[in-house]
Amino acid sequence: MTSHFFSMLRDMNPMRSLFPAFLLIALLALLSLQLRAPRRGPAPAPAPAVAEPAAAEPVAAPAAEATPPRPENDAREVYKRVSPSVVAVANHALIRRGVFSFQLLEVPQGTGCGFVWDRKGHIVSNYHVVHQASTLAVTFPDGSRHDAVLVGVAPDYDLAVLKIDAPADKLVPIAVAASHALEVGEPVYAIGNPFGLDTTLSAGLVSALGRTITSMTGRKIHDVIQTDAAINPGNSGGPLLSASGALVGVNTAILSPSGAYAGIGFAVPSDTVSRVVPQLIEKGRVTRAGLGVRLLPDHVTARSGVEGVAIYAVDERTLAARAGLEGIGVNRRGELIFGDVIQAVDGVAVVTIEDLQALLDPRRPGEQARLTVTRDGRRRDVVLTLIEEE
Repeated sequence: MTSHFFSMLRDMNPMRSLFPAFLLIALLALLSLQLRAPRRGPAPAPAPAVAEPAAAEPVAAPAAEATPPRPENDAREVYKRVSPSVVAVANHALIRRGVFSFQLLEVPQGTGCGFVWDRKGHIVSNYHVVHQASTLAVTFPDGSRHDAVLVGVAPDYDLAVLKIDAPADKLVPIAVAASHALEVGEPVYAIGNPFGLDTTLSAGLVSALGRTITSMTGRKIHDVIQTDAAINPGNSGGPLLSASGALVGVNTAILSPSGAYAGIGFAVPSDTVSRVVPQLIEKGRVTRAGLGVRLLPDHVTARSGVEGVAIYAVDERTLAARAGLEGIGVNRRGELIFGDVIQAVDGVAVVTIEDLQALLDPRRPGEQARLTVTRDGRRRDVVLTLIEEE
């Protein structure tokens, strides 16, 4: 039996007999791997890629905000633009050191202000600033000093014109505005040298218009501007400026019990300055428009109970004489009799000589004026061409 068994093994194909065993081993190995492997769910979605932070770019500092341009009527702009044209005017007088001495000394007599009028070197100031000066000097805000000569004066208007020889860049005129266009309440600026403190700016308002002040000659200056801009000794001759920096007046006087600023200052109006200064530059003096008559003092007229401005005498060979105007006379009994009495000029009533002068002052020789006059109770109009009077 044993030999039969080995005989069977020998007859069998060895590879064919081993195949079931190999198959069984492979199945067992695969089953073992399935039991050991963890169960997987669905494959997770890939995590989103995280971008690496970009390198930080340098952040520029915020640009400084541009300063808006200042308006022309800003006080700072007016000061910067106009102050270089405002000068200090020094008045020196010669005095004798002793009664029996021939030695003369030049001493300061006063100071004030002025301003550049044109590029030819003309400087406008007050008459009372240059009064009785033997020498005059002009100093600009930068300290440059120039000797000045007197070109002309108008004491009745408290105005004077000087001339200097200075570089062209120093001679910057101040623009001139019409003072008759001013209104009460408008802002104004004054630049001057109060108490010797040079190039000082003060601000205020037009407090009143049409004021009248008395000049050094006793004659009235009409249409004067009143302002509360601080004006003190040393401001005389300096400009009074509009909000835009244009000349509207020349500071000339203050009203103050103490002699210092009290809130009431006066300036000669630019309309008067524009009329007077060109005459001073051209002729050194001012001529007025007149009627060619001499007038009776107001107190004599008023004492006689006559209303109006009485003509005292008519100059010969004048248009007034040709028009038949007559002055006072004496009757057969030696009594004073009135001739023509002026009642109005161009329809505007006049009561005093000052009223008449105020109406004629802005006029120029050659212009015409219509006078309303009365004589012996009769009223008539006379048209006269104004003549030049000193």
